[in-house]
Amino acid sequence: MITIRPFKGLRPRKDIADKVAAKPYDVLNSQEAKEEAKENPFSFLKISKPEINFDTTIDQYADEVYEKGKEIFDGFINDGILVRDEKPCLYIYAQTMDGRTQTGLVAGSSINDYFEDKIKKHELTLVAKENDRIKHMKTKMAQPGMVFLTYKSVPEIDAIIDFYCDDHEAENDFTDSQNVRHQLWKIENENVIAKLVELFHQKVTASYIADGHHRSAASAKVGKQLREENPNYTGNEPFNYFLSCLFPSNQLQIQDYNRLIKDTNNLSEDELLDKIKIHFDIDKIGAQIYKPTHLHTFSMYVNGNWYKLIAKQNTFDENDPIGVLDVTILSKYVLDEILDIKDQRTDKRIDFVGGIRGLAELQKRVDSGEMKIAFAFYPVSLDQLIAIADSGNIMPPKSTWFEPKLKSGLVINLLK
Repeated sequence: MITIRPFKGLRPRKDIADKVAAKPYDVLNSQEAKEEAKENPFSFLKISKPEINFDTTIDQYADEVYEKGKEIFDGFINDGILVRDEKPCLYIYAQTMDGRTQTGLVAGSSINDYFEDKIKKHELTLVAKENDRIKHMKTKMAQPGMVFLTYKSVPEIDAIIDFYCDDHEAENDFTDSQNVRHQLWKIENENVIAKLVELFHQKVTASYIADGHHRSAASAKVGKQLREENPNYTGNEPFNYFLSCLFPSNQLQIQDYNRLIKDTNNLSEDELLDKIKIHFDIDKIGAQIYKPTHLHTFSMYVNGNWYKLIAKQNTFDENDPIGVLDVTILSKYVLDEILDIKDQRTDKRIDFVGGIRGLAELQKRVDSGEMKIAFAFYPVSLDQLIAIADSGNIMPPKSTWFEPKLKSGLVINLLK
């Protein structure tokens, strides 16, 4: 059973919450973030991606970059842009996109649960990215970005959250530039908080990281470091928990997470197709974009043509939770066997594009000459993600893309 707790959230002033709240640090590169924040002095990107406060020659991992983020963060607090709630609260965060709403509970999740694998992972992390998040948190003594968690729906929890939203006015309610509506409610009623904490402890056997493996790993390690620095800690300190938003799994939707490859490993288009035919049936679509419509079908774009690839039966085992995944099939029989991409986490010849950008983005980057080949997937299901996490297995990197993304800066957990 998992443990959550209320906390004193640091939040933007109501009148500027929509200006402060920003996209997560890892969905924008530095140039995109700089462009997005340039005319918005309140943008949280100035804190979460502080390299944008310098010219492009700066090393984003330089000490002065982290210190600049802290300086702006402290300034936001001192200027009353960010204000801390006076008592521990839980928060309800609802997002509506394309007519679909997902509603989660913002709470502190126990780092003990993380270490004991009650908070389950499905991806490996990169040491460099973990260390970057650790340095951000330790420098600011804050967790500025929520970890996106999911859990198997509990009707009693759903009922309390639904009733609370219907019965109370949202603290924040705004629609962003991507036409996503964001609503936040504050729960300060101690009886409601106690009931939700109890229900999670009694009814939720595990939570699952949907998005935020590096943030959760870094938060847990920072918490462990602070325990070592404070040997008389009681377990109630803020650093024993990490900032999370927990959504019932039946409300979520995974999008595709696609691949771009820089070269064909010295193969001509005909040679490439001949090798792919060994494990896939191929249908040439032509110039019209083709998007996969079911599992075990793929799109490939090369030299101005889209192809439909259908994995042959001998390429997967329905009883193998990892082997049945389309990302595994493509990785094994195309990326590794044909294109010699052995480790997608480190190989510089591969890039990843979330499904929210659309397949036209893949085509654009190939047509520009930047990339040579694009591959698109049918999305992984929530049931597959949960089954893999429960089995203790790890998905190939960049297997899932969740949308909409949780805003950074909407609720912050101070570690002091």
